[in-house]
Amino acid sequence: MPIDIPEVVIERLPVYARALALLATDGHAVISSQDLGAELGVTPAQIRKDLSYFGKFGKQGRGYNVRKLLDELYQILGLNREWSMALIGTGRLGRAILEYQGFGPQGFRFAAAFDADPASVGEMIGDLPIGDVANLEAALLNQPADVGIVAVPASEAQAVIDTLVRCGVKAILNYAPIAARHPADVHLRQIDPVLALQSMTYYLKRLPRATAP
Repeated sequence: MPIDIPEVVIERLPVYARALALLATDGHAVISSQDLGAELGVTPAQIRKDLSYFGKFGKQGRGYNVRKLLDELYQILGLNREWSMALIGTGRLGRAILEYQGFGPQGFRFAAAFDADPASVGEMIGDLPIGDVANLEAALLNQPADVGIVAVPASEAQAVIDTLVRCGVKAILNYAPIAARHPADVHLRQIDPVLALQSMTYYLKRLPRATAP
């Protein structure tokens, strides 16, 4: 992948892929950039520009072949293979993540789960046993994971992330509310719903508050 592709473009590709998958399921064979843009609330020019980073897709006046473009996006995003994930932290959030049914159909498989609570270690969640986080490094060196998901308290998160990095994990999804340190070759994505809400209140404060009828 060319290094000059903006990250925001990469982030939009899964959105396009999801829309195309739904269109394919509904039996659509061809779609124009205008119609796809209308589905997603983006301009046709933006879609064409984003896709142009990766080659030429579709034909002028004929639109995109839905299935072919979807297959191309899956290839670009690496979604044509299975990715193994290790979850660290099996509290309420971690369990909700483990039990979410949307990962499997998209090629993401939980290979391991870990926790520091002795009461949780050894417990089965589905067919996955919870391991002791004290054995995290040894376990991942023996059975590497492609993605690490961090759902531990903030005070423990950096140490967990450091361990994942030592074990060669190059993609980390972090739910802990910290400014995590990580090497440049490790892709870390921060998921913080509180920060998202706080950015939304910037817009809400300009509007009249809802009142009970």
